[in-house]
Amino acid sequence: MPAMRVTASQFQQAFGALSDKARREPVVVTKHGNDSLVVMAAEEWERLKRRERRAGLAAELPEEWAEAVRHAEVPAQFAYLDAELK
Repeated sequence: MPAMRVTASQFQQAFGALSDKARREPVVVTKHGNDSLVVMAAEEWERLKRRERRAGLAAELPEEWAEAVRHAEVPAQFAYLDAELK
């Protein structure tokens, strides 16, 4: 289900109701037609922070890992995720 989108003005006018909604699903707040903020439950924020990823240089990977990545293939059932990486 796509996130609910509201303008900054709408969010200010309906803060209480939209805050309650944001506890159940993210609410995207737009400003001048562009996404500006996402309001979500604190529990969801904490969950996302725990999933934080670390970046590193590919050159620092062990050669067997680099070789595995070179030959890796995405299973067909996850091919739709390719669009998110492009």
